[in-house]
Amino acid sequence: MDVRHAIYLPPIGAFGDVHVLVDLAAAAEEAGWDGFFLWNHIQYSTPLPLVDTWVSLSAIAVSTSTIRLGPLITPLPRRRPWKVAREAVTLDHHLSGGRVVLGVGLGIDYWGEFGCFRGEAGDDEERAELLDDGIEIISRLWSGELTTYRGRRLSVEGAHFLPRPLQQPRIPIWSAALWPVSRPGPVRRAARCDGVIPFTGAPMTPEAAAQARDAVLAARGNDDAFDTCVWGSADLSSAFAAAGVTWLMQAARPEDSMDHMRRTIDAGPPT
Repeated sequence: MDVRHAIYLPPIGAFGDVHVLVDLAAAAEEAGWDGFFLWNHIQYSTPLPLVDTWVSLSAIAVSTSTIRLGPLITPLPRRRPWKVAREAVTLDHHLSGGRVVLGVGLGIDYWGEFGCFRGEAGDDEERAELLDDGIEIISRLWSGELTTYRGRRLSVEGAHFLPRPLQQPRIPIWSAALWPVSRPGPVRRAARCDGVIPFTGAPMTPEAAAQARDAVLAARGNDDAFDTCVWGSADLSSAFAAAGVTWLMQAARPEDSMDHMRRTIDAGPPT
């Protein structure tokens, strides 16, 4: 199985500038990278410059022409899914020409992105229900059909969204999962989507990636058009391919060197 290669950046710190991100994305496309993905956060562990992921992706979309792009990961529990559905179609249909991937997840509160703001979901259980409802609502709204849905936390009554995404049957949805999982929900959720993004808090190993992929495919029942996207060492590209990984990301943290990332991008993806 061929592996596609992507750059994965935080729009924070040295990377917290839309002009810098646009420049890096254009350079990645020129160097032959397949994807350019961004973290999606509203604050960080320390006060650093931070720019909005979706606005940045819009600028990147109109400044590139072939590279895949998307937010990894949009925490749907702190978003209105109908707004995300509109934003994603605008990015996919009008700005990128069908190059968007929508990464979704529960969201974490390590940096107070829920706890600092009154009215946000208070725990993982509530966030999981909002996430499940959100995925279903977005998928139905993208269908272009009249949509009515009643979920655990959210509902839609008679909404009708056009245009449909340029990509069909829908914009790919990749679901994040902390690995190894402590409960079945993340695996079941990823099985409903078009891909899984397993995270360990550090670069993945091919063995862990294979375990995550196998668990989701067992719940899914097939591997039709299903992606596994991980952050891992480029030196292990062949091993990741053998593990069934379809996207391998080279990542930076907000504290990392801009010069190092520019050298990584300019060197191009592993061959």
